[in-house]
Amino acid sequence: MHPEASADLESLDATLTTVEKVMDLDELRRRIDELEMQASDPDLWNDQDHAQKVTSELSHTQSELRRATELRSRLDDLPVLYELAESEEGDAGTEAVADADSERVELRRDIEAMEVKTMLAGEYDSREAVVNIRAGAGGVDAADWAQMLMRMYIRWAEKNDHSVEVYDTSYAEEAGLKSATFAVKAPYMYGTLSVEQGTHRLVRISPFDNQGRRQTSFAEVEILPVVETTDHIDIDENDLRVDVYRSSGPGGQSVNTTDSAVRLTHVPTGIVVTCQNEKSQLQNKAAAMRVLQAKLLERKRQEERAQMDALKSDTGASWGNQMRSYVLHPYQMVKDLRTNVESNNPSNVLDGDIDQFIEAGIRWRMDEDS
Repeated sequence: MHPEASADLESLDATLTTVEKVMDLDELRRRIDELEMQASDPDLWNDQDHAQKVTSELSHTQSELRRATELRSRLDDLPVLYELAESEEGDAGTEAVADADSERVELRRDIEAMEVKTMLAGEYDSREAVVNIRAGAGGVDAADWAQMLMRMYIRWAEKNDHSVEVYDTSYAEEAGLKSATFAVKAPYMYGTLSVEQGTHRLVRISPFDNQGRRQTSFAEVEILPVVETTDHIDIDENDLRVDVYRSSGPGGQSVNTTDSAVRLTHVPTGIVVTCQNEKSQLQNKAAAMRVLQAKLLERKRQEERAQMDALKSDTGASWGNQMRSYVLHPYQMVKDLRTNVESNNPSNVLDGDIDQFIEAGIRWRMDEDS
């Protein structure tokens, strides 16, 4: 085996061994056994929320263990691949070595992606995520941009087999969305997606401008951790103003003949949450309360972080700043302004291919916090 390949395999083995220790594979197996017992309980679905949490955690834990064991198996197979390649002669040998090199590069990428996941150790990182997207400056183009971003995140979730629950979509008059709120329902989604928070900028030829001029649009992405019963986010009913109205669809048309949509205003903080995607007013109010609790939890977390930052006198980058630029004209490029990660294929990125940006963002955050 070539010395460079041999040294790289040693490096990969060291990285994967560290990942396995952090993940604690024996504990994962024990947890899977425990969750399988809970999942087989015939009374489990008497409490649907608890049942979904158990089945979601079971699926996630099984997937993580499977990924780790598959990576170890692939790494163990690589020296054999090189041995077989070196026993071949001529063009066949050259091609076999190239295949082994290609697998080694791909394996490094997959092990590093797994390594990034072990960095999610924040207080709320293991939670599911609530994603809020709001159109910013740019008129109808910004509303269209907000809808494009919603599709990008939902496509990313689908590609990774994460379920999505849409709570609210507020359509703009001409096209696109004023705002949207949805949950990505899988463990560690808050830790994973929190690095997506900030202002996303789109530059393109506007499809809504009959003179074909270039337009710059902005949309805000907010990521919140889903509230759990242990969080003690109590909301006094006297602090709430509840308004009900008819759900509306694209173009302002009414999609419901009853006042089932709900708007909650938390008077002390001024936070407003709407939900109109469920069929009944009761369901919409319950969903809106979940989002309001998530917003209040995030507010509390930011206040605590501000106190810590004041103690550290840290002048790091603000989450609210512009964090990624998507240029479709005059050239094609997506660039993260914090990590400098780039892609020359915006269509793939907008179709949910954002793992490279997320992984680099998690590493960037680790460096910022250290």
